[in-house]
Amino acid sequence: MNGFTLNLWPGALELGAPGWLLLLPLALLPLWPRRRNALDYACLDWLPSDPLGNALLRAGRIAAALAIAAAVFGLAGLAQPVTEVQRTGRGAEIVIALDRSRSMDEALLPKGRQPSIDTTAEAKGKVARRLLADFAERRPDDRYSLLLFSSAPMPVVPFTQHGDVVQAGIQAGGIGRGLSETDIGRALLAGAEQFDRRAYSGSRILLLVSDGGAQIDEAMRDKIRRALQRNRIAVYWIFIRSALSPGLKADAGDGNIPEVALNQFLKSAGVPYQAFEAEDPEAVKEAVAEVDRQQNLPLDYVEQIPRRDFSGWCYALALLAGAAALACRLITRPAWKEEVQS
Repeated sequence: MNGFTLNLWPGALELGAPGWLLLLPLALLPLWPRRRNALDYACLDWLPSDPLGNALLRAGRIAAALAIAAAVFGLAGLAQPVTEVQRTGRGAEIVIALDRSRSMDEALLPKGRQPSIDTTAEAKGKVARRLLADFAERRPDDRYSLLLFSSAPMPVVPFTQHGDVVQAGIQAGGIGRGLSETDIGRALLAGAEQFDRRAYSGSRILLLVSDGGAQIDEAMRDKIRRALQRNRIAVYWIFIRSALSPGLKADAGDGNIPEVALNQFLKSAGVPYQAFEAEDPEAVKEAVAEVDRQQNLPLDYVEQIPRRDFSGWCYALALLAGAAALACRLITRPAWKEEVQS
C-alpha cells in the first residue's frame, strides 16, 4: 500500500505502510476491564486502601497500551519526509570548473624555469585542489557545484551545501591522469548552465581554475555570453601559468595565444570578470583569498533536510513500555495471590 503524509503542525509525518494502522485498536485491549481479576466479597469496607497498588495497575495497563501503539506505528513506517527550509546566510552560489587536463599534472614552477625530472615542486592540479578545499572549508554558507573538464565537461557535484560532499568531489579530481585535450569553451557553457532553472537568490560565481586558454569559435562564444548574462554570473579565472607561458599580460593584439584570446573574450562577455595570474603556490593562494574577500554578500537559499525514519524510535519505545508493563505486573502479582488465598 502506498504511503501518505500527515500534515501536522509545525512539520509533517509520513507513514510508509499505513495499512498497519488497522491494528491500532489492539492498543485498547490492555485498558479493557477483565472479569477474571474480579473477586466477590460480602463487604469491602474492611479491606485496606492500596493507592500505590492501584496506581501500578493503571500504569502497567497504560504502558502495555503504549507498547502496542508504538509497535504499530513502527510497522507503519513513521517518518519525517524530505523537507525544505528557507535560510539566509552570507556567501554565494559558486560553480567551480576545474581543469583536469594532463598539463595540470605538471609541476608548478616560476616563470622561465625549465621543468626538471627531479623537481620537488607540487603539481598544478594538486596545488589547485588543496587551495580550493581550504576555500570551500572557510565558506560553509556557500552552495557549490563542481565540474571537471578536459576534452569534455564532467559534472561531479550538483549544487550542495554539504561540505563533506564538496571536499570529496574536489579530491576526486586527483584520481588518474588527465587527457591531453582541453575544451574550455564547453566547460564555461556547462558551468553557466548549472544556474539554469534556479531561482536567483544572491551572488553567483563561475570560478574557472585552469593553466591554459582556448580559441573559441564565434557560435560557442555567443552561447557562453548569453548563458552568463541570462544567469547574471560573475566570472573569476585563476590562471595557473605554466613556466613557459607568456601570461595574460602578453600583447593583447596577439590573438594566437590561447590564454590571451580567452582573457579578451571574457572581458567582453558583458558580465563582471576578473582574472588572477598565478605562477607559484603562494600566488594561487592569494588569488583564492581575493575571491573569498570579494564575494561575501547576503545569500538566500533553500536547504533540503533528508528523510528521517522514526521506526527505530517507535520500536525502542515499544520495548521500554513493554518492560515497564511487565515490571508493574511482577510488582503487583504477589498482592493478587495473597488476596485470592485469603
